[in-house]
Amino acid sequence: MLVNEGGGIHVDGEGTVLVTDTVQLDPRRNPYADRARVEAELSRTLGTTKAIWLPRGLTRDYEDFGTSGHVDIVATIASPGVLLVHRQPNPEHPDHQVMRDIRAYLAGTTDAAGRKWTILDLDAPAEIRDEDGFVDYSYVNHLVVNDGVVACGFGDTKADADARDVLEQAYPGRRVVTIDSRPIFARGGGIHCITQQQPSLKA
Repeated sequence: MLVNEGGGIHVDGEGTVLVTDTVQLDPRRNPYADRARVEAELSRTLGTTKAIWLPRGLTRDYEDFGTSGHVDIVATIASPGVLLVHRQPNPEHPDHQVMRDIRAYLAGTTDAAGRKWTILDLDAPAEIRDEDGFVDYSYVNHLVVNDGVVACGFGDTKADADARDVLEQAYPGRRVVTIDSRPIFARGGGIHCITQQQPSLKA
């Protein structure tokens, strides 16, 4: 058994799963877990064959309303071999260095098929603080639907538009629609966080 949330993993459908040391190995979630046990359970339940372990998540995610490092605001697999990765351009924000380190780590990994990643960066908006401190605004947190993508927006016209452009590149043929997500992020979530996948039923 494994305690996990939907935002704590991302998969490519071809055997690769992204996980985080501070989520799956969190003693409050899984007090007896180690990497081998987590990987075995993910393999049993999801059919994954390779786990890529990120060391941590974004800084705000470790505060009261946080998840201790959900991957769905850090990186996601847009398609096999293609990663979308959060980037914080402002060196005043603690996630600037956090994401430099994570991106460098991901660039040195491969997926379950042995492919090196094509990495597409999603720059954070210009706002780095709210009344509670450093924000974790991230365009990585989005929902892919049949013919479109529901993207987080943060009231930053240029950054929101730039993120739409990257998402349209990552998901060709889909329309990207931006929704103001600041109220959701203020309570520790995003567009992807408040949705659940619906598995298809086969006859």
